Amino acid sequence: MTTQSAKTTVSATKIVSLAFAAVLGVAIISITGHVQASALHDAAHDVRHATGFPCH
Repeated sequence: MTTQSAKTTVSATKIVSLAFAAVLGVAIISITGHVQASALHDAAHDVRHATGFPCH
């Protein structure tokens, strides 16, 4: 593998990673922005119990 092709591969990997992170971030913000507050609270509460963190 040449140095130029290695740089191109690294750049393409970074671009794909950034694009994935941006899409995931927008999806999370969109989903949480449209869900009812009580459903979001209940989901967070259930995750805390499932992972063993006390919350009461």
